[in-house]
Amino acid sequence: MFSQTSKLIAEGASLKQVSKQFKFTEGPAVDKKGNIYFTDQPNDKIWKYDTEGELSLFMDKTGRSNGLYIDKKGNIISCADQNNELWSISPKKKITVLLSDYQGKKHNGPNDLWIDAKGGIYFTDPYYQRDYWERKKPEMEKQNVYYLPKGKKEAIVVDDNLKQPNGIVGTPDGKYLYVADIRDNKTYKYEISADGSLANRQLFVSQGSDGMTLDNQGNLYITGKGVTVYDPSGQKIEQIPVPSGWVGNVCFGGKDRKMLFITASESIYTLNMQVKGVE
Repeated sequence: MFSQTSKLIAEGASLKQVSKQFKFTEGPAVDKKGNIYFTDQPNDKIWKYDTEGELSLFMDKTGRSNGLYIDKKGNIISCADQNNELWSISPKKKITVLLSDYQGKKHNGPNDLWIDAKGGIYFTDPYYQRDYWERKKPEMEKQNVYYLPKGKKEAIVVDDNLKQPNGIVGTPDGKYLYVADIRDNKTYKYEISADGSLANRQLFVSQGSDGMTLDNQGNLYITGKGVTVYDPSGQKIEQIPVPSGWVGNVCFGGKDRKMLFITASESIYTLNMQVKGVE
């Protein structure tokens, strides 16, 4: 049970463990109806948690999907790091490869993504050595943040000055982008320019993050050891302890978008909130 004075968590709410049958959960993304899709990356599966609280397997053999985001047409856009690609997976599970390399070099391993109103995709590309890769080192010198304009086959580097970018999320008005540099233990806020490039990078908080999300009050939810929430000015306003060792990602779902959905290693959890998600 959480403090009754919380401005974020619903009165009387407690953290509920939905399931602990996974190896490592990641990438929760919400569709228009409030259903959530998430990955169990080591097992190469995408699962669905619907608005009725039912858990079901959506897809097997997902290109080792990690971060997910659902576009306006209901396609799951996936960071498929088996071959370091971005995929679009249709509701009928038809796969389209959106991106496969950068200037002839393999990406490190697209990790997390956010889609803007124009359909352009921002994504992070850290290097985490996978046991299912043949390669033992990256083909690129840097771990960058990229922007893939809608309809294009090659992304644009929008920040090449991070140690290991991971979590990423943008504001619903399309003005700002947050990116976590997990290895440097920092999260930055950028202004998004009209052409998709980023400007005026500022340190938002001295804390890194795996996945991230925003609520309708502009608060940023950072993951790792539990979930930490910062208001738009960078003030820490809530710490949500989660009993699993590592929280990989978080998003809002449910019919009213007031359920916080937490992917935490072997487990998934829900927590009823007063605030709503914006994705």
